[in-house]
Amino acid sequence: MYQTNKAYFIGIGWFLLSLLSSVLNDVITKYTGMRLHSFQVAFFRFAFGALTLVPFIMYYGIDTIKSSNPFVHVTRGVLLFFGITAWTYGLTITPVSTATVMSFSIPLFVLVMAVFFLSENILWQRWVVTIVGFIGIIITLKPHADDFNPHVLVFIVAAISFAALDVINKKFIVQESMISMLFYSAIITALLSIPPAMYYWQTPTTQELCLVALLGASSNIILFFILKAFALVDATAVAPYRYLELGVSMIFGYLLFNEIPQSNVWYGAAILIPSTLFIIYSENNAIKKQNVERQSKA
Repeated sequence: MYQTNKAYFIGIGWFLLSLLSSVLNDVITKYTGMRLHSFQVAFFRFAFGALTLVPFIMYYGIDTIKSSNPFVHVTRGVLLFFGITAWTYGLTITPVSTATVMSFSIPLFVLVMAVFFLSENILWQRWVVTIVGFIGIIITLKPHADDFNPHVLVFIVAAISFAALDVINKKFIVQESMISMLFYSAIITALLSIPPAMYYWQTPTTQELCLVALLGASSNIILFFILKAFALVDATAVAPYRYLELGVSMIFGYLLFNEIPQSNVWYGAAILIPSTLFIIYSENNAIKKQNVERQSKA
């Protein structure tokens, strides 16, 4: 029992570190994106991200980045390019907490895409919850308000791009090493960012270069933390802690940018959080049921 509890708390600790790193990334992205264009931030982020992986490639050997699915890597890089540049721009025009709430919507888009691309059968209850979740998105972005900024819809582009990445990972990435997935995605995204980054070029300061270098390294570290967490606990165990990120982002947003979340952010979060939790738990139960059925047939 002691060992089980110890593993649980260590796993949650790793997951909480991933949340802190995620908020740190959003803060750095917002700060650097206030002067540098989002294409520049994306370029530096993934260029430095690829560089930080080079020592690991040298250590584990060149076979680590050999791939049998180059087209999949290109597709992932394109989606990541659209997702990150849209996300970066969105952070520059909205509070960090708004971006965090919008990140909660990604499972909704994954569920919809899974129907068309993974041929998954979705229970009617999950469809109802998904529709409710989309209402939460509308409330968060408040398109009905007089002061509505249509540019915030870039978060929809980002969420769809990230959801498509998740679907591709589920469908295709089964034989690729984690390092190859990270390395090729970073390289392709950095290359795609070069032309628009040069067009909107602003020479970064030394401080900005240090921050985007940290951003690139932190992006890889997040995945490391998540993998360490999932090695000890399952996805449903950490799911409730996922939403602590909203509180952390609000604190950082207030302390660093003097941001105070508006009521629509609270209302949107109040709808999106239980909606996505239901989807996560129901998906996990469906997976467990499938595994039980496969074992009974074996």
